[in-house]
Amino acid sequence: MFNLILFGPPGSGKGTQSANLLNKYKLQHISTGDLLRDEVTRMTPLGSEAKKFMDQGMLVPDEVVIGMISSKIDETENARGFIFDGFPRTKQQAIALDNLLDFKNTPINLVLALEVPDEELTKRILNRALTSGRVDDTEEVIKKRVEEYRAKTEIVASHYEDMDKVERINGEGTVEEIFALLCSEIDKVILPE
Repeated sequence: MFNLILFGPPGSGKGTQSANLLNKYKLQHISTGDLLRDEVTRMTPLGSEAKKFMDQGMLVPDEVVIGMISSKIDETENARGFIFDGFPRTKQQAIALDNLLDFKNTPINLVLALEVPDEELTKRILNRALTSGRVDDTEEVIKKRVEEYRAKTEIVASHYEDMDKVERINGEGTVEEIFALLCSEIDKVILPE
């Protein structure tokens, strides 16, 4: 099984590239936001637990999220592998995910980190806001989101760099150019199906 974490600040193109990678490599997508919504909708025990926290405006504890990830992996045991999106966001979450995947004998194989300068991120998000109608994407909000990403998520990248699993990818260029760079790194580990 091939497990990939795709990192990048807001506006780096993770969503677009994830969709392309899922299609090419026939991987499963694990988005913690999607998992939370699905478990709550299906009223699973983990979903009910998560809903208690969400209804109070609190973050869902890591143990509950890890439980949901474990369930998703178990439900799709014949999967070729997974792309982790939006998780892990902290070093604690990375360690918890590593422990879970080690238990299941399917570790993280590769971490791809999209790198885009702050000015380009701001430009992309502001352009995206024009087409999506999101009014919360002001330059000030974008700057805070990028700073938060750099402060918290970069620590996770460092965690995986210590294991020699991180490849930093230039996230500037066309969608096709960036996709080719991502694929060249993945192809060193697995072959497309």
